[in-house]
Amino acid sequence: MMSKSFEVQGLIHSIGATTEYGNNGFTKREFVIKLSGEGENSMYPNHVALELIKDKCALMDSYNIGDEVTAQFNLSGRLWSGGGKPEKCFTSLQAWKVDPAGNNTAVDPSSVTNAYDNSPYSSSAVPDDGFDDIPF
Repeated sequence: MMSKSFEVQGLIHSIGATTEYGNNGFTKREFVIKLSGEGENSMYPNHVALELIKDKCALMDSYNIGDEVTAQFNLSGRLWSGGGKPEKCFTSLQAWKVDPAGNNTAVDPSSVTNAYDNSPYSSSAVPDDGFDDIPF
């Protein structure tokens, strides 16, 4: 079963290097964003670390510190115990998609074309039959 996906928006605070772990080529890259957008109070900033794994590490290559992004991520966690120490729980936010903020949330009105603009019939050519209501 796939875990639920979440979305967060923020300004990139830092971008870590891609690091390889173990002998099997597993790579991980961390980045930190300062949350922005609805519900965030600039007097009490929230800095959140997200991680990219494997082929997703390259997603940060096209961004710089200060860029505002929207990240899609899955919540991931695991338990660890060893060396006689108490059990610990590790939680990670595994990003799988990063876009410039606003790319998929707002539409530029100038980019929208009206389907009726190219119609051979102008609005004045439509007869006024007295019915203004749409029948559905």
